[in-house]
Amino acid sequence: MIEIKVPVVGESINEVTLAKWLKKDGESVVRDEMLCEMESEKATFELNAEQSGKLKIIAQEKSVLKIGDVVASIDTESAGVESTSSPEKKSSTPKQVEEKKSEPEVEQKNISVEPTTSHQPPTTKPGTRREAMSSLRKTVSKHLVAAKNQTAMLTTFNEVDMSAIMEIRAQSKELFKEKYGVGLGFMSFFVKAVCKAIQEFPAVNASIDGDDIIYHDYCDISIAVSTPKGLVVPVIRDAEKLSMSGIEMKVAELANKGRENKLSMQEMSGGTFTISNGGVFGSLMSTPIINIPQVAILGMHKIQERPVVVNGEIVIRPMMYLALSYDHRMIDGKESVSFLVKVKEYLENPLQFMMSEI
Repeated sequence: MIEIKVPVVGESINEVTLAKWLKKDGESVVRDEMLCEMESEKATFELNAEQSGKLKIIAQEKSVLKIGDVVASIDTESAGVESTSSPEKKSSTPKQVEEKKSEPEVEQKNISVEPTTSHQPPTTKPGTRREAMSSLRKTVSKHLVAAKNQTAMLTTFNEVDMSAIMEIRAQSKELFKEKYGVGLGFMSFFVKAVCKAIQEFPAVNASIDGDDIIYHDYCDISIAVSTPKGLVVPVIRDAEKLSMSGIEMKVAELANKGRENKLSMQEMSGGTFTISNGGVFGSLMSTPIINIPQVAILGMHKIQERPVVVNGEIVIRPMMYLALSYDHRMIDGKESVSFLVKVKEYLENPLQFMMSEI
C-alpha cells in the first residue's frame, strides 16, 4: 500500500484544490495513469499513479489540501488482479450486515446536520446556488484587491489611429503567415511598441520590493489570457530581443496552453510589464489593474471607426483608446503620459520596427 500525496508545485504555494477525480474509488489503475486534476493558485496540474494497483480515494472533490496531504492510496498487491471475495468474506452475520447498513445512515445524518451549524445563511429562494471559489479565482481576487489597496494607482488615457497597422496587416498577413507559419495579429505590434518605449522610460518596467526599486534591463512582457477557469498572465521572456514573428509564435503558444490549462508556474512568473486586451471582448475603455509587484499595465481596447480631425479636415479613422494604469509611488504623471504618447507614436508608425519582416 502506497500513499499518493499533494506534491510541491511552487515555492510560494501552500495549498491546492482537488478539482476533479478522473478515476473511481476501487478502480484498478496502472503506473503513471492520471488520477485527478488539481488546481493551485496559478495553474491546473494532474496527479499520476506512482504504482499500479487498486485506488482508494481519500480526499474528495473541491476539498482544499495542504502540500503533503494524502489524496489517495494504492493497494499495490491488487495490481492486475480482479477483486474476488473469499467464502469467509462473503458470509456476514446479521449483526455485521446491520452495522454496514447503518454506516451510510450515520454519514447521511452528519451531512444533514452540517448546514445547520454553518455560519453561512441558508439559501431560501429557488434558483440560487452557492459554490466555493476555485484556488485560481481566490488568488486572482486577493491579487487584485492587494493591487488596489497597496499601490497609488492612477490611469492615464490616449487614443491611437490604427490605420497604418491595419493597412500593413491587410497587405502582409498572407505573406507573413506563409513565411513564418503564424498569423500577424495586433499583439506583436503592441509588444514591440512597448519594448521600444521602455528603452526611453525604464521606470515603467521596474518593480517595487518593500522600500526598494528593482530595475530590469530586459522586457518580460506579461499578457493577460482569459481561460475557462479564469484569468492567467503568462510571460513572453526577453520580448525586446524577439522579432514580430517570434512574438506572434510565443503569443499563440501561451494562449493555447492557457486554454488547455497546461501553463507551467515558470511560464506565469516574473513579468516586468503587462498588456491586457479587453478589446477582444468589445470593451471600448477601461482602467486595468496593475499586476503587482509590477508598476504599470497597458490596456488595449476595441477598434472603432470614429470621426477625427486630420490636417484641418474631418475624416473617419479606425481608433483605439489606450489606458495606462501606473503606480504613482514609482512613476510621475509626466513620465506616464510621455511613455503612453511614445507608445502611440510607435503604433502609428510601425514600419520603423518591422521593416525586416515584410
